Amino acid sequence: MSSESEKVLIGVIGGSGLYHLDNLTIVKEVNPKTPWGFPSSPIIICALPSGTKVAFLARHGQGHTHAPSAVPARANIAALKSLGVRAILAFSAVGSLREEISPGSFVLPSQIIDRTKGVRPASFFEGTSIVAHAAFGDPFSNKLVHWLESRVQKALDAEGRGVQLFTGKTIVCMEGPQFSTRAESIMYRQWGGDLINMSVLPEAKLAREAELSYALVATATDYDSWRPQSEAVTAMEVFKTLQANADTSRHVCATILDELHEAVDNNAASEDADILCEEVGSMRFSIMPRSAKQNPQDREKLAYVLPEYFSGE
Repeated sequence: MSSESEKVLIGVIGGSGLYHLDNLTIVKEVNPKTPWGFPSSPIIICALPSGTKVAFLARHGQGHTHAPSAVPARANIAALKSLGVRAILAFSAVGSLREEISPGSFVLPSQIIDRTKGVRPASFFEGTSIVAHAAFGDPFSNKLVHWLESRVQKALDAEGRGVQLFTGKTIVCMEGPQFSTRAESIMYRQWGGDLINMSVLPEAKLAREAELSYALVATATDYDSWRPQSEAVTAMEVFKTLQANADTSRHVCATILDELHEAVDNNAASEDADILCEEVGSMRFSIMPRSAKQNPQDREKLAYVLPEYFSGE
């Protein structure tokens, strides 16, 4: 675990196309080895012009080497927490399931439909002798999402490209790596899905288990495969809007990270305190009572990500 002097409070996870942040000074690279292995890529500790430090992690690795189902999500979240991160702002390219959410739009979703197939380790407790059931009815940290709404909108307005922001939407997370069939895409719309991607899970679940505030900034690249008048989505179509979305994402980051860090850093006196502490303590009653059957080595492993409950034994 990092010393206090090395800790940063805000973590940014970049998705497809967002492999670095502009206008930031690289302080150093770190590559923590966690009990779940190494993260997707070395984590870049960056400094904003104000001196504020943030931790940036490329979800798919440097050079995009990790397919969605192979992203080491447990190592990613554990590594960020080990650096002192308290809130995660994650970015992801998504397909749109709604006509009004046109390619180029930004979305702060509030709900998730899980269509992964159980091949991704989705819990820090998986494979251990300790059982926990994290509350996940609201999969994103609502107060953080609410805090972001006006700030992201302001950043988009300042950029002047006319990018729309949508809120309160539902994202479907599918397994991939193939895109949806037309029948699946239509079904997801009937279920109430507004967006679709391959990366928000298990990332959001693991952030909840680690008691970290977590929000997703989704950037629409295509219309998936539900529109009868359009060709089905292809990687080529996605790439057309990916770069513009990534540039706008970097602009959003540069605009809001200082204010987010200030709100988190000064939480004791700030009206925005809950964006930091919303998830703190949420696992206290999610972990099944200790028994003699629990392996001490499992408790030591879990102490890496939840020292509040497993350290000092």
